[in-house]
Amino acid sequence: MPSSPIRRLGAALTLALSSTAQAANPLLVPATVIVDRPLHDATVQAQILAARRYASFWSSGDEALARAALADDFTDRTLPPGRAQGLPGPLAAAKLMHAAIPDLNCQIEQLLVAGDRVVVHLRFTGHFSGRFGATEGHGQTVDFIATDIYRVADGRIADNWHLEDNLTLLRQMQVIAP
Repeated sequence: MPSSPIRRLGAALTLALSSTAQAANPLLVPATVIVDRPLHDATVQAQILAARRYASFWSSGDEALARAALADDFTDRTLPPGRAQGLPGPLAAAKLMHAAIPDLNCQIEQLLVAGDRVVVHLRFTGHFSGRFGATEGHGQTVDFIATDIYRVADGRIADNWHLEDNLTLLRQMQVIAP
């Protein structure tokens, strides 16, 4: 491993993270993890677990994962218009996404931990075979990215700043013209 405080982790980390997955609803495993402290640090493990739970929620729609990942006073710092603040916001957004894209799948391409922040680079894929507003899907393939910055406190996401590539998503769903 490099002598710098940043550790790049590969197959061994993937195996270690996989072993913590819940049998009934396995947690997503990041393709790449970069941390600023040793991986065995309990705070780092809690931060990674919170991020994995939240990404797994977006993939599965399992509300229990969102409830486990998010702090009671969770604040969305980039709240989209019309979305409720706190836990109700992501719960409603996930229902909307899964209704439009029933096979929605999320992968954690990168996960970075620095101090009390976790940055995740996510890739979403699936097929628009449901309904999004007035638009009915016809099985169009969707493939778009999102990047989130979490502030994690006491092992749960307290704040989230996020940016989704909604332009790509809406074009792929043919909600807006290319």
